[in-house]
Amino acid sequence: MELYKRIIEIVDANLIYCLIPIILILILVELIFKSRFETRKVLNLIRWTIIVYAIITWTAPLIGMTLYSEELTFINRATGPYKIAYWIMFLSALILPFTLLIKKLASKFWYVLLIAFCMKIGFYFERFVILTTSFHRDFLTENENDEFMNSLSYGIGMLFIQGTIITILTLGIFEIIKRKKNCA
Repeated sequence: MELYKRIIEIVDANLIYCLIPIILILILVELIFKSRFETRKVLNLIRWTIIVYAIITWTAPLIGMTLYSEELTFINRATGPYKIAYWIMFLSALILPFTLLIKKLASKFWYVLLIAFCMKIGFYFERFVILTTSFHRDFLTENENDEFMNSLSYGIGMLFIQGTIITILTLGIFEIIKRKKNCA
């Protein structure tokens, strides 16, 4: 189970958290170059990545809930004081990605962007809470708050750079495949 969690953390850090910048860059490329690149095919790849990720990330917890329900905190969270927020996060990460199986919805950039955001809404909400509470701490010196803001902007910048690199590489691979098909 530890290996499973570690693999999911690696995939999250290197791909899933970068989905929003990837899709935004695809929208920008589509607007600027008007069907010059294979942006629809890359969007389809992202669609299937989200679906497969949802299947993989929820298979183990769902099996764990049925076999080891007393060991998991799911029951406490699902019935506790924050149950509404927990159910919203749970269902948006579990059910919304499977709406991408509807091809008409999955072909829209903005809908896939919404799904990518909703999939990790818990992560974004956690970051928002951390950011908000860091602004309202009266006992910190200015230097400590500046260090946090610098690390936050660095993290967001790295996500966008990583998303840009992934998008360029993916568009390049699909462009090479298209050229090889045209030459053959």
